[in-house]
Amino acid sequence: MVTRLRTAHRRMQPATEDMLRLDHQLCFALYSSSLLMTKLYKPVLGALGLTYPQYLAMLVLWEADAISVRELGEKLYLDSGTLTPLLKRMEAAGLLTRERATDDERRVVVALTRAGRALRRKAAHIPATVACASGCELDTLTALTAQLQALRNNVASHLLAA
Repeated sequence: MVTRLRTAHRRMQPATEDMLRLDHQLCFALYSSSLLMTKLYKPVLGALGLTYPQYLAMLVLWEADAISVRELGEKLYLDSGTLTPLLKRMEAAGLLTRERATDDERRVVVALTRAGRALRRKAAHIPATVACASGCELDTLTALTAQLQALRNNVASHLLAA
């Protein structure tokens, strides 16, 4: 039995070593793609006075205005320690308000201001700009997005179960 295991291990070793190449790592493909996407967004969002995390927060708020900080954090996979300073800067810029909920003062509700809602029209070109820069067809991008969402959901479920 031990001999069979050693033989099987030796047969798998070249494949295992090959799998430890950087370009074979899913995590690196995701990480490096994310870095480059952020670089792509930077000048486009800079023209609107937004950082990439602020843009993501605005996307959520444009979909569902007046939500709790907790709900916003859950949608963005950010904790309150990261989200609170981000929201404070956006509030100072006049894009949103943060107020305690009347029914539960522990809850902070984030709502768009008129300027925050108006920014949506100015940002309407961004998805097409990014799609064009990707060099991919729309159906390819749609399928890739769905695959990445499924991957994210699977990993999140695994982490919750652990």
